[in-house]
Order: sequence, then C-alpha cells, then structure tokens
Amino acid sequence: MSLHPVEMPLPPHEQSRADLYALLARLLLAPPDDDLLLGLAHAPALGGTAADDEDATPLARAWDALRSAARGDGKAIRAAFADLFESAGQPLLNPYASLYLAGHLMETPLAALRDDLARLGLRRREGVGEPEDHLGALCEVMRVLITGAPPQVPRRSPAVQKAFFETHITPWAGACLDDVAQADASGFYAALAGFMRTFLDLEARAFELEEVAEPQRA
Repeated sequence: MSLHPVEMPLPPHEQSRADLYALLARLLLAPPDDDLLLGLAHAPALGGTAADDEDATPLARAWDALRSAARGDGKAIRAAFADLFESAGQPLLNPYASLYLAGHLMETPLAALRDDLARLGLRRREGVGEPEDHLGALCEVMRVLITGAPPQVPRRSPAVQKAFFETHITPWAGACLDDVAQADASGFYAALAGFMRTFLDLEARAFELEEVAEPQRA
C-alpha cells in the first residue's frame, strides 16, 4: 500500500493569495451572478482596514472600490461583461497573451504556455473552450501552483510560481488591464482592473523580496 504525504494547511497569507487568484479567475472567465456580487459587496475590508483610513494600503483601497462597484446593478454588470468579452460580433477586448504579445490569437505564446503547463502536470479541463492563455485561466493556474491539486499536482515553490508569473503574466497583463479600465470607464470591470493591477504589482514585489531573501537563507 502506498501512502500520499499529507500536506500541512497553507499559511493564511498563502491561502489569501490563492483565494484572490480564484476570485480574479472567476470574474474574468464568466459574468458574475447576483449571489457572487452580493458576497463581494459585503466582503470584509482587506486587513480589517477601511479604504478611508489613512493607514489603508493601496490594495485595501482598490479592494474597497471593487466591493463598492459590486453593489451596482447585476444585469448591467453582466451586460458589460458580454460587451467586453463575449460579443457575437467583435468583443471590445480579447484578454489573451498571444494577442498582446504576438498580435494574433493562438500564436507562439500559447504554444510556449502549453509546454510549461505540461511540465507542471497541468492541462485544460475537458469541455473548456477558452484557450489556456486567457488572463482568467492564468489566474487559475497561479491558484493551483499555490494550493496544489492533490493528489496529482503538488504545491509549487515560490521560485516556480515566480517563473510562471514573470513569463506568462507580467509581460502583458498590465496592458490588458489598462484596456479593460478604458473600455469600462467607471464601471465594475474598471474597478476589477484596478484591483487586479494593484494585486499583481504586490505579487511582483513579493517575488522580488523572496528572491533577495533566498540567498540569505541558504
């Protein structure tokens, strides 16, 4: 009989990172239903700090803006999602790495991503139509790298997370989020773009600090 090692629970900070990536993936890949918007609108402030507190972090302020935007009309928010990402003609935005990095969909960045996903033991689920280089799908990959997907997929180290983040998200996500914010000025998705940009900036700085600290631990 073979036994799988039991992984310890994630530290709270790591679980929070994973939860935020999961939320971003959900909001980017499908329109939110009313229950999701209600839960988001009534979610607690990050770190227990209100956005109007002078000690509030940029992430806490961006989170508060997203919570406030979630209190808007659900039908209007879902219509905005359709206009931005799902139009039967030409959607306003195509949040795919290939388009931003190579100028066309289904290009070399997608092939490179698929190679990296295969090395990590990951692949697109059956029945999922979105190519793997959708920004929301990349957020889901980051969640899995943090939490693992027992028993097949283990948690990955900060070094592996950093390599994936810097290769497949950093080079283009900022430009995509700028386009989202411009296309949905003052709307729910502009608030989502603002929060996601702040979160990704924080992730980038954290990875840099982890890299500096690693030689000291060695």
